[in-house]
Amino acid sequence: MPFVKVYIHCVWSTKNRFPYLDSIELRQKVWQHIRENAVQKGIFIDFINGYADHCHCLISLGVDQNIQKIMQLIKGESSFWINKNGLTKAKFEWQDEYFAVSVSESIIDKVRDYIKNQEEHHKKKTFQEEYDEFIDKYGFKKVNDK
Repeated sequence: MPFVKVYIHCVWSTKNRFPYLDSIELRQKVWQHIRENAVQKGIFIDFINGYADHCHCLISLGVDQNIQKIMQLIKGESSFWINKNGLTKAKFEWQDEYFAVSVSESIIDKVRDYIKNQEEHHKKKTFQEEYDEFIDKYGFKKVNDK
């Protein structure tokens, strides 16, 4: 049996960054559901949190898992569940795109703290500002960049 530990910090937003998840109670309910559903699918979520218009998730990839499939399972099932249970006023959707970056074991606690403190963090900074920082920090190209 192979031993694998690959941490991935994933971030994705709601469709058009609409603040569907507009209360702490709703967010906690959604994050808990995502965590429970992930367990059923053999996905290990180390930490999850977010804000009204996005989600951060620290995942440890299993030996036979890939980022695309995990994102598809987490986002697809959770949006279905949110809509099935009528948790938002309008039809809920996640944006198709997402960030996914590897995380070194040496900074795992720093990433957990960052994810844990989303409520405080977004009192000072919008998701767009956070998004732009991720783009710059990790050297991603924006769609309009050449």
